[in-house]
Amino acid sequence: MPHLRPCSLVCGVGVALATLVLGLAGCDSLNPQKKREEELARTTFACDLNGERFIVRFTEGEARILLPGMQRVTLYQIPTGATGSLVRYSNGNLELRGRGSDLVFYADGVAAPLRGCAPYAVLPPIEK
Repeated sequence: MPHLRPCSLVCGVGVALATLVLGLAGCDSLNPQKKREEELARTTFACDLNGERFIVRFTEGEARILLPGMQRVTLYQIPTGATGSLVRYSNGNLELRGRGSDLVFYADGVAAPLRGCAPYAVLPPIEK
């Protein structure tokens, strides 16, 4: 039973960005907020789902999703038996599958491709 790691998605989305983030980690290693933002950038992706923002964070064996409308959903990894970066997550009602940044979200058996998936960028706080 192969176990796919979230880093396989980073490879599909952009190795260059991950390398840059890791390279900059040494500069601010004493800043815990910066380290958290870097970790989120490696495992969290923002996509477009039918014109709305769709956020997915990959953890060990799970895909934690923030759907449009702020609904939180956890999907669990399903072994695909395939090699490479093919991923599949489901909770029985919803499903996420694909390869790299080419992901498709299934709700009620209807497929909706996720577009423009990119590492999630934490926005800086608004200063008043």
